[in-house]
Amino acid sequence: MALPVRDQAKYWGLAALVFILLLWFLGDVILPFLVGGAIGYFLDPVADRLERLGLSRVAATGVIAIIAVLTTVLLLLAVVPTLISQLTELVNAAPQMFKQLQTFLLERFPDLQDETSTMRQALDDIGQSIQSKGGELINSLIGSAMGVISAVLFIVVVPVVAFYLLLDWDRMIARIDEILPRDHAPVIRQLGREIDTVLAAFVRGQLSVCLVLGSFYAIALILAGLNYGLIVGAIAGAITFIPYVGAIIGGTLAMGLALFQFWGDWLSIGIVAGIFALGQFLEGNVITPKLVGNSVGLHPVWLLFALSAFGTLFGFVGMLVAVPIAASMGVLARFAIDQYKTSRLYTGLEHPAQDEDAA
Repeated sequence: MALPVRDQAKYWGLAALVFILLLWFLGDVILPFLVGGAIGYFLDPVADRLERLGLSRVAATGVIAIIAVLTTVLLLLAVVPTLISQLTELVNAAPQMFKQLQTFLLERFPDLQDETSTMRQALDDIGQSIQSKGGELINSLIGSAMGVISAVLFIVVVPVVAFYLLLDWDRMIARIDEILPRDHAPVIRQLGREIDTVLAAFVRGQLSVCLVLGSFYAIALILAGLNYGLIVGAIAGAITFIPYVGAIIGGTLAMGLALFQFWGDWLSIGIVAGIFALGQFLEGNVITPKLVGNSVGLHPVWLLFALSAFGTLFGFVGMLVAVPIAASMGVLARFAIDQYKTSRLYTGLEHPAQDEDAA
């Protein structure tokens, strides 16, 4: 006989409280394990496919690990140094760019020559802030990220966790299935499959979209001759998973750099604008429908809310768990609505036949 609803709510509520407390107090500690688990989840279908081709689970995991190591080494040698170099140059060039903007505005808006005007004072304040805080800002961002991540542990722990989770993934799922409460196991399995479908479509698909779109922007901007095109493409691609934010930030940054670099060369400026317009067209009509699908069930507004809420409460760790939690809550909400529509509360006493059919 199943537990009463009140007792079930108490136990599930206690489990949710424990989860929140773990995120709150152990966020920095569990970060490498969360990232390793995410990598293992992302690569599990690849391992399954290799198994279907005849490899054992150990061999499949080994092949994936070797490819991952080679890819990481290639990125570290070929891409990462260039990204860091361009990011440093961009930060150092920011004050000079602002001075050029200030000169441009003063030439075309003589009223700004009045040092007592509000706009002139605002421009001066922004310029001083960029000059004094630009380098400090990027250093603090890198420093805080390293403080949160704890670089050495992160680099060592994440690959190890990902390797062993990928190796034992199917066994772990089977073990979890064994400890499910028997009365609710079929429903939990169904909800788990739906959550996995949403996450597989969104996380795996969206990461692929970020990689494809970031590569497109970076290569196209470099070919267009835009300075810092690689870092702009990387930024735009990396935050594409946040609806609309990637396109807005990447496009604004690219157009700002294009205006400074190509002022008067309207063809080059138009090419940069066309690259982002083409990128958005391809993302909305080709890339995302092919790699993510149209029936993910994770609304952009709900995703933005989850990222904002969990990022504010739990920092970087909260942003990592925001997407799976948002997907899970979305599936649970749809399940709750379906249950409500088959309940007496929804159908009322005047529709007994509908209740019997639902039962």
